[in-house]
Amino acid sequence: MEQLSESNRRDSADATSSSSPTVADGGGDGGEALARGLSAMLESVIRDFDSKTLGTLNSQDQLSGSLDRLVQELDQLLENAPLPFIVQHASRISSVRQRVSSLNLVLKSIQRRIDNIDQMLSANTTQEKTGLETT
Repeated sequence: MEQLSESNRRDSADATSSSSPTVADGGGDGGEALARGLSAMLESVIRDFDSKTLGTLNSQDQLSGSLDRLVQELDQLLENAPLPFIVQHASRISSVRQRVSSLNLVLKSIQRRIDNIDQMLSANTTQEKTGLETT
């Protein structure tokens, strides 16, 4: 599936750049055509990463919820039977929970950055279209 989406991105970028006039065609705006092609390709890549990041965030949230529930159950178990074996595993699970929470924060930060890049690309594409329509 990844190979198909990668080839689709390349095909759409090739179609965009091949349908636009270039300096060799006498159009004189080869740089703009290249920029539009790159923008289209980057936009599809960012959207792909965005959807995968959202899936990862949802998965991390589910994992975090499961770990919270497990920690609560272990705390109840520790109150009833404080065995050294149980205490050791409870501390390991708490450590994993902290690492997952930290990773979740990093993923949310990455998601915000990807959203910002996507907004910047969308705004740039809109400005280019507006500029081309007025000329």
